[in-house]
Amino acid sequence: MNIVKNIKNLLNFLYLFYNNFMNKFFGHLHTINKHRRLVRKHCFKCGLYFQGLTHDLSKYSPVEFFNGVKYYQGFRSPTMLERETIGYSKAWLHHKGRNKHHFEYWRDIDLVTKKYVPIAMPDKYVIEMFCDRIAASKVYLKDKYTNRSPLDYFLNKDKETELHIDTRKKILFLLNMLNEKGEKETFKYIKSHYKNKTLFNDLN
Repeated sequence: MNIVKNIKNLLNFLYLFYNNFMNKFFGHLHTINKHRRLVRKHCFKCGLYFQGLTHDLSKYSPVEFFNGVKYYQGFRSPTMLERETIGYSKAWLHHKGRNKHHFEYWRDIDLVTKKYVPIAMPDKYVIEMFCDRIAASKVYLKDKYTNRSPLDYFLNKDKETELHIDTRKKILFLLNMLNEKGEKETFKYIKSHYKNKTLFNDLN
């Protein structure tokens, strides 16, 4: 009887483990796909077609994807729980070094101070970062999302983050425009002015 009971317990454990893994696997996959669809849609409206198609492809790599599955919760990025669990995120370390729309990518050693310093991001990656932040806010906030959500996230999370002053001015310019004028007008403005290389002329 004990043998039968132990087998039943093992099968029950394996069943629960399998269901939990599969729920996390497909939940994380759905989150990535949904995020990429939104970024692609937004980038296309801004005229950044190649970046829209290739955005965040590294998230399908083993180190990013399976760590994402392991720490998947559904209401926030898995990298947050990974940091809380082991003190850092292997997925994020891999991701930030391969995706130029993250300001963390743009750091290098200053030849004078010999310290790592932020570098100004090229405009096309500032725009992709803008689209990325909108999409991420929509994915995790769902019905609570408003045009102000990406701005609030930046002000709350990245206000004290060390990034190049020009990059900070540019992303805030776009986030404030989104908040004040909405997506349609902001995307239209970006596409028109980026093409004419006048996107951030008002900041000069």
